[in-house]
Amino acid sequence: MEKFYRTNLKYWNELVGIHSKSRHYDLEGFLRGETSLHSLELEALGDVSERSLLHLQCHFGLDTLSWARLGAKATGVDFSENAIQLARHLSKQVRVPADFIHANVYDLQEHLDGEFDIVYTSYGVINWLHDIEGWAEIVCRYLRPGGTFFMAEFHPFMWVFEQEGEDLVVRYNYWHHREPSYFEVQGSYADKDAFIENRGTYEWAHPISSIISALLEVGLTLKEFREYPFSVDEIYSNMETSEDGYLRFKRKDYHLPLMFSLKATKPSQG
Repeated sequence: MEKFYRTNLKYWNELVGIHSKSRHYDLEGFLRGETSLHSLELEALGDVSERSLLHLQCHFGLDTLSWARLGAKATGVDFSENAIQLARHLSKQVRVPADFIHANVYDLQEHLDGEFDIVYTSYGVINWLHDIEGWAEIVCRYLRPGGTFFMAEFHPFMWVFEQEGEDLVVRYNYWHHREPSYFEVQGSYADKDAFIENRGTYEWAHPISSIISALLEVGLTLKEFREYPFSVDEIYSNMETSEDGYLRFKRKDYHLPLMFSLKATKPSQG
């Protein structure tokens, strides 16, 4: 696993500079006070004032700081030292207090104590983790009794396809395997024309059933599970932005799930 994560770390460290300059992340808008959060997660979690929130795999912290702007006592975690360095800088720049921890999710207990009212993660994170059961244990470990876990994520079913022209063709496995899939990419979801030197990535598939089962097995109670026909990112080029700001397929015969979200709670003690 060290080889896989070392390769991915080089990729994500390089992406920090690319993403921070991209229109996708709109750092200038964020510095003016705009939020990076979407209606989906805002509606799901509601008022977060004075609630402690742990954001796993936070990248360079825009969502973490957006939650903090709404009153949360926010902590962000990411394995990229470049991402955490920028997140800390942004926290000072916008004068929004938040804690940022440089750590791999699986090593977090070596760097962080305590429990949180909310554990949160979103959009393009699960596929970078090799052990979904271990991830669920970390989620449960940091969630206080009575606390809420919320995740919004791209639907794993969508990753079985590759685009050919305007069509989607099945290319990849939906089911999880210990050995990851290897990809060499150019550009990123935030800047498709960007030149990337560290192009290799290793990623793991995790079907919906594995994600839900892992959370149930550590003792969380599933409160809500939803699937959506839209996306926050342009997963494929044959998509267009709708009036609500989300992206959907141009082809109206593609009735496919693009994202999902779930909310779970940790039972109160006693």
